[in-house]
Amino acid sequence: MSAPIALVTGAGSGVGRAAALALCGDGWTVYLAGRRADRLQETVRQAPDPERAIAASADVTDADAVAALFDRIRRDHGRLDLLFNNAGANTQAVPADEMAVDQWRLVIETNLTGTFLCTRRALALMKRQRPRGGRIINNGSVSAQVPRPHAAAYTAAKFGVAGLTRSTNLDGRAFDIACGQIDIGNAATEMTERMNDGVLQPDGSLRPEPRIDVQHVARAVLYMASLPLDANVPFITVMATGMPMFGRG
Repeated sequence: MSAPIALVTGAGSGVGRAAALALCGDGWTVYLAGRRADRLQETVRQAPDPERAIAASADVTDADAVAALFDRIRRDHGRLDLLFNNAGANTQAVPADEMAVDQWRLVIETNLTGTFLCTRRALALMKRQRPRGGRIINNGSVSAQVPRPHAAAYTAAKFGVAGLTRSTNLDGRAFDIACGQIDIGNAATEMTERMNDGVLQPDGSLRPEPRIDVQHVARAVLYMASLPLDANVPFITVMATGMPMFGRG
């Protein structure tokens, strides 16, 4: 039996790298998408079986690049069993009235539009492949549940992703396509290193926040990916127990 095929976006670092390596270790053939070829190659080198990790440079905000990426997967394997929409971007914490429009667009286009562009191509392929169906997992955020201060673009993007997750789950149902979302809180990656020194709280103070090993997130993604298509985890939250999410103030 041939290995199942996965695509992980933003696979050059952080959650994407950890999830891609976990999938490789579980016998998946994984396409690693990202803008930086050097970071993708580093992920390939860390894979337990480097032959199962395939670097594929692509910018998820570029519709043509996304189309080319999915065409490559279709030509190589004829199918895609799993898409993990993980690629993301953020900006500095600033009030909405001080946020530059180009920063807003960067965050929205990467986190939301990029997720949509990959999802639409995955749906098209999964509907037509035989056996039909597949799974899409979106990287949400606890910000899709409770926003942080001065994070209008990121919060709006992640709320949008949550809506896209629900819509994709509904539209994919008739085609054996399951869609779920993992909301992550303070995974220990390069993006969250600043939390050790202190991040802005709703009362205006700066406080350090606890982080969790990114492997906890990778194992959750692997669990979601391992389910048969007649079972789904629509939403799961993996977060540092002590982070100030519930009752922020």
